[in-house]
Amino acid sequence: MSASSSDFKPLLSQSVGYGVVVGVGFFFAGVMLILTYLQSRYTDMSPGSSEEFTPGLVCCGIVSAWTWSATLLQSSTAAYTFGISGPWWYGVGGTIQLAIFGMVAAKVKMNANGAHTFLEIVQVRFGTGPHLLFTFYGFLCNLVVCGSLLLGGSATVTALTGMNTDAACMLLPIGIAVYVLVGGLRATFICDWSHTVILFVIIYIVRFHSGTSQETEGVSGLYDLLQAAAVTTPVEGNQNGSYLTMKSNQGLVFGAATILSGFAGIFCDQGYWQRAIASHPTSTTKAYMLGGLSWFAVPFAFASCLGLAARGLINNPKFPTYPSPLSASQTSAGLAAPAAAAVLMGKGGAVAVLLVVFMAVTSAASAELIGVSSLFIYRTYFRPNAKGPEIVKVSHYFICFWAVWMGAWAVILNKVGVDLGWLFYVQGVVLSPAVIPVALTVSWSKLTKPAVILGPILGAILGMAAWMIGCWKILGSINITNLANPYSAVCSGLTGLLFSGIITVGMSLCKPANYDFKGTRAIINLDGTDTSNSDDEKTEEGEVSAIDVVNREIIVLVDGNVVDISVLKEGFKRAAWYSLALTLIVTIVVPLPMFFSHYVYSKPFYAFWVSVSIIWVLLSGVFSVLLPVWESRQEMFDIIVGVNKSLCRSKGTIVRA
Repeated sequence: MSASSSDFKPLLSQSVGYGVVVGVGFFFAGVMLILTYLQSRYTDMSPGSSEEFTPGLVCCGIVSAWTWSATLLQSSTAAYTFGISGPWWYGVGGTIQLAIFGMVAAKVKMNANGAHTFLEIVQVRFGTGPHLLFTFYGFLCNLVVCGSLLLGGSATVTALTGMNTDAACMLLPIGIAVYVLVGGLRATFICDWSHTVILFVIIYIVRFHSGTSQETEGVSGLYDLLQAAAVTTPVEGNQNGSYLTMKSNQGLVFGAATILSGFAGIFCDQGYWQRAIASHPTSTTKAYMLGGLSWFAVPFAFASCLGLAARGLINNPKFPTYPSPLSASQTSAGLAAPAAAAVLMGKGGAVAVLLVVFMAVTSAASAELIGVSSLFIYRTYFRPNAKGPEIVKVSHYFICFWAVWMGAWAVILNKVGVDLGWLFYVQGVVLSPAVIPVALTVSWSKLTKPAVILGPILGAILGMAAWMIGCWKILGSINITNLANPYSAVCSGLTGLLFSGIITVGMSLCKPANYDFKGTRAIINLDGTDTSNSDDEKTEEGEVSAIDVVNREIIVLVDGNVVDISVLKEGFKRAAWYSLALTLIVTIVVPLPMFFSHYVYSKPFYAFWVSVSIIWVLLSGVFSVLLPVWESRQEMFDIIVGVNKSLCRSKGTIVRA
């Protein structure tokens, strides 16, 4: 095929782009305002109650927050580039971390149930130095994630509508900030559900069109198109150059890079700690189990459909860059999925992808705004005596500031030539040294302060050295493009992750601590009370004795209720076995036999593989969409009854008048 490329032809007008970017965000803000009013007036739920965040709602929140624009676009790029192994390895790279984080979440509930952020736990246990170090990593993670979200979203909006990229970067966060300010953490959970409904509906529509479209002639026709693509543009390192095999050297390296990026993206992101903290202690583990399994289906089903279809339909006259394939920059920007949707569904496909990417950006970005507002160190270093209302006010100011800054940050990245693909690979490079130390902070009593400081710092130095050396030795030169190559990214991310862990654990074992977690268990609500280890603390429920606050080996107080610590320990054990089993299945049992056997999918087996993705994504929709509705049925009933009574009283007043 010709090596030349042509511009991506927009199917929609710029007005559609501006309408979606600006209008939909403010629409959700209005919906959030109405829902918040109805919930506060007609239900007895407290906004801070962990009982409000049921397993299904937390599962939905996890799926929504972890479905970045990269989840849809980068996974499709992997399918377009490496073949069928790409969507699988992308799913693996996000699911096992959620499963393992379920263990950490269980430990949070056991050892720091009153905490609001992971930085709060670090500060109480180790003091200022480690707190500032992990504050840096928390903000760095937020910068990387926000950049990925906005660059991926703006590239898609620009490709499909012709809207100016810089304008999209600046306008996308505005509507998101509005509904976050209106509803807070509850806004993110409720809008998460709304976004997730749209996400799964569009995945179902796209999956259906892919299987019935005349352009692909169904599953069998797409198989034939991919077989033909292997002849004209074979994949280097794949068995027979095929796109229909798990024997993909590049795909395997991509999987390793994705796993490293996923660990960094979850363990350093306050948004995921926030969901663990918000959920009820007895259901945290269950929520993360369901969330991990449900999320896997999103990139697996979406990219297996649109990413592979983009590769098979390159020679179709309807392809946006026909007669050329996507250029390297267009591929890295994540335009494989929009291109396939445009061929399969025309303008309808363009609207569908535009909407689903916008939903991914807004949902994940709302979680990032909530998370970054809680990272702000106002109370810790500027106003130690600040109470709840003052903290909320300052958080709102910071959300406004960060919404503007994240847009400006994305514009800066775009101007220097950084795109979604670059940030995706570099995420694991810069953040992986903090993963193991921050996880051990809440779960390991022998961890020491020198170890938790030197582990990430030395791991980062070694990781950076491996990044440069690996890039130079493997690719021949060090430049922006080569630094984001999967091989150099894996060299750095793996070095940073492993050596930071080895240094942290080794130093701690040389002179171990014997921390009893009494300090972190004494962290209490900020809504009018200081966070300290004193024995005279109070909650909204009344007096909390010294024994209750610091000696929680037997019970844990949650909203006035008593939870036996043994129940939480059982939840941790379940999470450990679940994460081990899931990791073995998705990383070894399923892909590696097909990799080492060099198996190329037959047409019947490919049809079976497609069927598995469809069934999986249907079940994911049940857990993420229908389960939260079922769990909230009483609250919805109360709202409906309350609204009906209010309307009846209003009509009665009018009649009497």
